[in-house]
Amino acid sequence: MPKYKLDEIDHQILDILIDNTRTPFTDIAKKLLISAGTVHVRVKKMEDAGIIKGSSLTLDYIKLGYSFIAYIGVYLQNTFETTFVIERINQIPFVTVAHITTGKFNVFCKIRARDTAHAKDIIFMLDAIDGVYRTETMISLEESINDKKRLMHSIFNDL
Repeated sequence: MPKYKLDEIDHQILDILIDNTRTPFTDIAKKLLISAGTVHVRVKKMEDAGIIKGSSLTLDYIKLGYSFIAYIGVYLQNTFETTFVIERINQIPFVTVAHITTGKFNVFCKIRARDTAHAKDIIFMLDAIDGVYRTETMISLEESINDKKRLMHSIFNDL
């Protein structure tokens, strides 16, 4: 991976892209008083260095009918089954995040469902995976903070 040292212009470009990944390079260039070609070259270098990895799309899951969020702790019969279980969890599209963890659970998942009946079906899918001993579910009453932008701004301001 190429080594790339970020300078102030890179930070400013990233700052703008963090707020809106779809900002045209020409708009960034005008705001920073540089050429669009410079923005393009710098973004390409940051992509090549692995600093920028694609862009993301933010969906309104409530408008799409998936307002129910739950967190599920998964206990495994044996930790050596972790890879197998993660592969099976990855086949359940309603599991949007899964972490291998230390502590109480072996795996910790976030699910999105249409309602409680749908969530129950997803939980049963997780329970049915070979190697899963049991699960423990916590229902989210409200997603109060979901803002990666603040962290990204903080990281780039510290550099």
